[in-house]
Amino acid sequence: MTIGIIPAITTAAYIIAALLFILSLAGLSKHETSRSGLTYGIVGMAIALIATIALVLRTVFDFDDTNLQWILIALMAVAVVIGALIGLWKARRVEMTGMPELIALLHSFVGIAAVLIGWNGALGGYHGEASAVDLRTMTNVHEAEVAIGIFIGAVTFTGSIVAYLKLSAKMKSAPLMLPGKNVINLGSLVGFAVLTGFYVARDTHNDTTSLILLGVLTALALFLGWHLVASIGGGDMPVVISMLNSYSGWAAAASGFLLNNDLLIVTGALVGSSGAYLSYIMCKAMNRSFISVIAGGFGIEAGPADDTDYGEHREVQADAVAELLSGASSVVITPGYGMAVAQAQYPVADLTAKLRAKGIDVRFGIHPVAGRLPGHMNVLLAEAKVPYDIVLELDEINDDLADTDVVLVIGANDTVNPAAAEDPSSPIAGMPVLEVWNARDVIVFKRSMAAGYAGVQNPLFFRDNTQMLFGDAKDRVEDIIAAL
Repeated sequence: MTIGIIPAITTAAYIIAALLFILSLAGLSKHETSRSGLTYGIVGMAIALIATIALVLRTVFDFDDTNLQWILIALMAVAVVIGALIGLWKARRVEMTGMPELIALLHSFVGIAAVLIGWNGALGGYHGEASAVDLRTMTNVHEAEVAIGIFIGAVTFTGSIVAYLKLSAKMKSAPLMLPGKNVINLGSLVGFAVLTGFYVARDTHNDTTSLILLGVLTALALFLGWHLVASIGGGDMPVVISMLNSYSGWAAAASGFLLNNDLLIVTGALVGSSGAYLSYIMCKAMNRSFISVIAGGFGIEAGPADDTDYGEHREVQADAVAELLSGASSVVITPGYGMAVAQAQYPVADLTAKLRAKGIDVRFGIHPVAGRLPGHMNVLLAEAKVPYDIVLELDEINDDLADTDVVLVIGANDTVNPAAAEDPSSPIAGMPVLEVWNARDVIVFKRSMAAGYAGVQNPLFFRDNTQMLFGDAKDRVEDIIAAL
């Protein structure tokens, strides 16, 4: 094989990788095909990585200096090995509960990579088949690509960092309410358009003035990314994760244009469009405005603190819950992030099997944003071997809750809050929730009476048909199994 045919082979490999990525997205849309979808994605990424390395090596071998060739090859090998080792270590170490913040952190890597690639292009490091000079003599397309790529990448970078800090509880989940925050967001977008216009219109683009313009644009984008996500409350963070996923895709596509890499363009477009569509679906499920959420909570203002006196809650013990379950004919379990934190999915699966063996109808009700990641609860239950056919979505189970004997709310809070349906002044007003309060008896597994991630008190805890079972969810479920 000669070095000259490597570009042709690389192009063919990119086409195959792109097709595998499309098959991966299709496979990941269903539980039953998710494993094959993941396999397609892994194989596609491996092919893309090998092809890209081959293309880079071809460029390296074009250099006349043999010593430089080997230095670059050694540096590339070290980078690949270090990156692979870090990825393997982090993937093996992270718990499922830590997956949302890990994904947010990975999105930030894509964002900062797009920023660096954009600056590389601005400083003259563009080496695509069509030269930057040719593009400049036409319509300054290259400079527009640089500015847009840097802007999207910088917004993705700081936005993802803030999402990581919020999800890992290193930053308050409450939305940041700066005076005139909507004007700040709109002003930042206008500033980006003006700076981009001045930068693109200049005759020279590597002088001090052009670099200052690009520097200000980068700083503005970094601020906007931080402010957009900081202004979004904890209850909407699952939407933010999918939104940032979309941003990272567009950042990758922008990098693809700068590097003249077709696979980056295709892959970025796939990730960007699918992430945007997922964000839209989740906003519909939460009765949220898609534009409002992606604009950093545009139009949403802070409401007064909820100091309503809902009365006293009632406590219950595990043996009493076991007795209640034994006398039930139908049970619905609604899991939330608390189940993930306690790693209670396995005893929950055991409890489900024992109740079904007694002839009790057991089903699960999953809210679209249960947990802090789309599909979080579904993955946990599938991991514990809970049958797919008894895991139902909100709109499939809500009408049946009025005829249910017992509902077990395990670690859920905001997704079962009746204030969403009954209190127009609530921050989560209008959000579709699991109407568990319509069941005959409700048992809420919780560590304390603290408010949920959205920072909203839950009137469900004080209802006459609700009892609180305090403690670690895994321990309490195991206590119930022992009592059964």
